[in-house]
Amino acid sequence: MRGVYGAAAADDWLLRLPGILERVAQEWRLSVGPPVPNLSLAWVAPAVRQDGTVAMLKVGFPDDEARSGIAMLRLCDGRGMVRLLDTDRDLGATLLERLEPGATLRTIADDDAAMEIAAGVMARLWQLPPAAHGFRNVADWARGLAGLRERFDGGVGPLPRALVERAESLFAELLPSMSTQVVLHGDLHHENILSATREPWLAIDPKGIVGEPAYEIGALLRNPIPEIATWPNLSSLLSRRVDLLSERLDLDRQRVRGWGIAQAVLSAWWDIEGDTDDWAVPIACAEALAAGLAGSPLPPGSPQPSR
Repeated sequence: MRGVYGAAAADDWLLRLPGILERVAQEWRLSVGPPVPNLSLAWVAPAVRQDGTVAMLKVGFPDDEARSGIAMLRLCDGRGMVRLLDTDRDLGATLLERLEPGATLRTIADDDAAMEIAAGVMARLWQLPPAAHGFRNVADWARGLAGLRERFDGGVGPLPRALVERAESLFAELLPSMSTQVVLHGDLHHENILSATREPWLAIDPKGIVGEPAYEIGALLRNPIPEIATWPNLSSLLSRRVDLLSERLDLDRQRVRGWGIAQAVLSAWWDIEGDTDDWAVPIACAEALAAGLAGSPLPPGSPQPSR
């Protein structure tokens, strides 16, 4: 959290967290259980409302990204997405439908089956942007890659130079040529798709970002983290994912692959920016995807991920 929001802001939020929890529990008349394990950027715990309805309480840093996520929850209104029950935007608190049994897509061993499930969720949650919406565009995220060059005085730090240049070129090519744009989840991977009863599978934790549908596939292509980087035949696996998802959702394969490469490099930069050591995983996926991009192989000598 400190790497993402800065030490001072993160520490201040953590100091205020107990008071926020007490306030929302009183306002929403909740009995709140212990937090779920492995928390990172938000505090999440099961809760029970006064009428006995089970729910999940989530309290996160109240920034623009959190507000965009809440706006997408409202826009979807439960379609392909967990349902929003209540929210306090100023406090960064949301009360959400509890999804049961709540297994993640990671539990589906058959990769083709997992991709089919993910495609079905995507098709249900994408919405046209409403008039006068406040969602950011994927172009705003792409501009963030310039921070890599600034950080390393025009260089690329630990990342493969050829791959960074490829990502920069792909963003320059893909952004101005986007097709019909919709409100995307923005981070739809294995951990953000859960089994449920109201619908077989539902998405959680949306970012809420506007872009063409092909952009949405990128997060799925570089997950599950971290084990995907060590899978054998990664290039073949990701090519199959690209083919399956493109056919199922009627998307252009080359655009899906191109977005996947560009996003993976951007994700690696975010990892570096957030002071984590996870950047090697998206880079391995970007290299595997680039190996199959027709007409544009990486130059000889570009570093390759170990298998």
